[in-house]
Amino acid sequence: MAILKLGIPKGSLEKSTIDMFAKAGYRIRVGSRSYYPEIDDPGIECMLIRAQEMARYVGEEVLDAGLTGYDWIVESGLDVIEVAELVYGKVGRRPLRWVVAVPEDSDIREPSDLAGKRIATEAVVMTQKYLGKLGISADVEFSWGATEAKPPQLADAIVEITETGSSLRANNLRILDTICESTTRLITNEAAWNDTDKRQKIERIALLLSAVLAAENRVGLMMNVEKKNLQKVLEIIPAMRRPTISPLVDDNWTALTTIIDEHVVRELIPTLKELGAEGIVEFSLNKLIE
Repeated sequence: MAILKLGIPKGSLEKSTIDMFAKAGYRIRVGSRSYYPEIDDPGIECMLIRAQEMARYVGEEVLDAGLTGYDWIVESGLDVIEVAELVYGKVGRRPLRWVVAVPEDSDIREPSDLAGKRIATEAVVMTQKYLGKLGISADVEFSWGATEAKPPQLADAIVEITETGSSLRANNLRILDTICESTTRLITNEAAWNDTDKRQKIERIALLLSAVLAAENRVGLMMNVEKKNLQKVLEIIPAMRRPTISPLVDDNWTALTTIIDEHVVRELIPTLKELGAEGIVEFSLNKLIE
């Protein structure tokens, strides 16, 4: 059996990635000083790699597959296969943004004002491509960290990743423009993709992780409904397609099961009760295959 060498992103995505794998059915345990986490699948070997380096190691076939941001795929310039888009992050479930930011009191008001300025960023290639498309010439330098603290003494502007914008605001920076939106991707290379066993393993991981994300913020509802009230109940239930309806021993009643967005439950359950539904049960979902 071929062993799949899988890269787990170390750093900000590490915990959320491991939690997501747990919901998908994979138990990953990280030692305090180890870069080789244990996983309860004998067909997988894990390694912790910074997201910034993941595309390089996958592209060079050191790893068979890994999870990293679309931004770092672009930054690497390497040709990798994107198997699945997985919208999750450190804080929430929305795309991250790479933005150009300047001090609140800066006289830089639009991208063209960046001409001749010094820009600090970890994403040098991405920033240079952005400036090139706009025909702007500026000095782009690599930032080793604490990028938000560099303006105005060490840089006129920065290009930084943000999820909520709170850190930028806390450092008295304002967003000038968005240059890239990024989500997490499960990536592989041609060699692994062309290996039947490895490809099957990668596709199953993609399916299960996607199912975990699809299940978030959704719940299942089960209830018993008298047939005379069934149409009224069906009219108010939002469902992926149509609810599942099953007969009960009492021919006058049916059992109904459906999946709905969690935020509507608090309004829906009291209304269902008013329409005569009984035995209403709400249950959580780990995975949802759509």
